[in-house]
Amino acid sequence: MNMHSNHATATTARHAEERAFRTHDDFDLFYRCWPATGGGRPKGAIVLFHRGHEHGGRMAHLVDELNLPDYAFYAWDARGLGRSEGPRGDAPDFASVVRDVDTFISHIADRDGIAMPDIAIVAQSVGAVVTSAWVHDYAPDIRAQVLASPAFAVKLYVPFARQGLALMHKLRGNFFVNSYVKAHYLTHDAERIASFNDDPLITRPISVRMLLGLYEAASRVVTDARAVHVPTQLLISGADWVVQPEPQHAFFVNLGSAKKERHVLPGFYHDTLGEKDRAGAVAEIRRFLNECFAEPVSAPSLLNAHEVGHTRDEAEALATPLSALSPRGIYWALTRFSMKLGGLFSEGIATGHRTGFDSGSTLDYVYRNEARGRGPIGRMMDRNYIDAIGWRGIRRRKVHAEELIAKAMGQIKQAGEPVRVVDIASGHGRYVLEALAGSSVQPDSVLLRDYSDINVDAGRKLIEEKGLGHVARFEKGDAFDGDDLASLDPRPTLGIVSGLYELFPDNTAVRGSLAGLARAIPEGGYLVYTGQPWHPQLELIARALTSHRAGQAWVMRRRTQAEMDQLVADAGFVKLEQRIDPWGIFTVSLARRAGD
Repeated sequence: MNMHSNHATATTARHAEERAFRTHDDFDLFYRCWPATGGGRPKGAIVLFHRGHEHGGRMAHLVDELNLPDYAFYAWDARGLGRSEGPRGDAPDFASVVRDVDTFISHIADRDGIAMPDIAIVAQSVGAVVTSAWVHDYAPDIRAQVLASPAFAVKLYVPFARQGLALMHKLRGNFFVNSYVKAHYLTHDAERIASFNDDPLITRPISVRMLLGLYEAASRVVTDARAVHVPTQLLISGADWVVQPEPQHAFFVNLGSAKKERHVLPGFYHDTLGEKDRAGAVAEIRRFLNECFAEPVSAPSLLNAHEVGHTRDEAEALATPLSALSPRGIYWALTRFSMKLGGLFSEGIATGHRTGFDSGSTLDYVYRNEARGRGPIGRMMDRNYIDAIGWRGIRRRKVHAEELIAKAMGQIKQAGEPVRVVDIASGHGRYVLEALAGSSVQPDSVLLRDYSDINVDAGRKLIEEKGLGHVARFEKGDAFDGDDLASLDPRPTLGIVSGLYELFPDNTAVRGSLAGLARAIPEGGYLVYTGQPWHPQLELIARALTSHRAGQAWVMRRRTQAEMDQLVADAGFVKLEQRIDPWGIFTVSLARRAGD
């Protein structure tokens, strides 16, 4: 590839429209749109995402240089940067910026009528980490992604800087650090260097929570890149002063995409798409995008991922016994012993041992979030237990489920249909009943079901405690009996399945359950469903915790979001939107029943 030609130029310069969209937490984010030339309907859309500290205007040159006149182009200013609202260089967490991407792409699709498969993204540095996290976590069926020098690991030249920042963040709370990067370390292009130095919209401070969140999200995406199937082109700058190359190469090797390319650009600094001799790189992007748009969207079927695939291999490895005398065998034996000992003091750990750490009783205990135990030591141990990252994710899942349940009920009511709710595996039903209590829409009927007598009894008591006996009832039922679900009477207009499918690795059973729900829910009805595409403590769970199934080891097979969404689509539902916790562990999605 010749990287030393002049900049690519289009025959005519394109002019941008200035627009804004609103985030989920009510910030207006600025973006530019360059409509396709010629006045016709665009073939698709190319969405540009800038590097950290910068704004979309510094990506604008690519609109002409890529010379794709039949495509609309878009470039945002990320929240807290450029002309967008939000505290400078900050956000509530990194996941909020990832969710902004989802909102932005949905806004483009809705406003300009561009289908998701007709959208491609070109992202650089921090923007490339944000978008790759979105592709991993939300599993959108976009056409392609181009990632230029993704900042999967920023070069921090002070030893142990990341660990020090994490400790200071824990002790001090959030604070800001300034970028050390000078413009002449970003590019050899004198014009780009001057414009960077003179740009009043450059924001040098970045909050430590955003910086730490960037590292955590990047590590997860690189490790679990097998979950990504979107066609991907990766451009790696060969003389990058800002980010490390090794994680970029690891991401490419792990990447599950059938169509993927890696280009190492000798001598390039970090501003890959703003380098002096970028014409060859831009030409490679143009070729790749043209190839991807010339081919139909195709994603591998994941319906049989329980039989073949990386999450099956992972679960099988976790289910393989360890030698009792091996270092790992001894370590996990001691961990199990410590958990047994902890159960003598911590009420939450004791509940897990008694009913299973994946039981409805355990989840209800985690939802209540009240440390209990024998004396101050027991309560301290219990607080440490229920503050584990997995349980924090469970509580955030509850919040997201309540939000989407309320949203679905509102849409059903607005459509003039009866609001009839069924949860096919409710546990104690706390999250559903509290969602109903917090909703402005009153349901016409609520049916909670569970296979466990313990859960049924506890759920009925909870209905009485919350004064919902006039509208809600709790019955025993098998969530995997498709025929039984299909015969529900009255037919539900909102089905809920939360925290169930994650516990069962076999997609055959899940497909039967979803098919039964699809037969019960009429066209236009809604489904709220959960997923678990990631968990940082899988081995701890498998080696040290027991399941509700007769004390067996709790070995989980993760389902990527793409797999979970395919199962739901196979049953006849169309996914509308999604929520995910800041750690990328649990998702909650809303789907609508399509016509037969």
